[in-house]
Amino acid sequence: MISFAKKNLEWLNWLMKNLNTTIKDKMVSRYLEKDNISSTDINVLLNRVRLNQKNETRKKLYFSVAASTGLILFGLIISY
Repeated sequence: MISFAKKNLEWLNWLMKNLNTTIKDKMVSRYLEKDNISSTDINVLLNRVRLNQKNETRKKLYFSVAASTGLILFGLIISY
């Protein structure tokens, strides 16, 4: 009895090779398509950057206030 792995199955090899190349071609074609190019407005990007900077400044301020309050409370607790 010949095992399945030792049989010469050319049709299966051909099928698997073609299946592999079609999947690879589909994955590569997604990045090669030129139809998905979209333009962005520079003002939208600049507004997003300004908003991010404002939010980052607020977070830093809140952190500084919280850290200062924590240090003051810790100092008051230790001093008593």
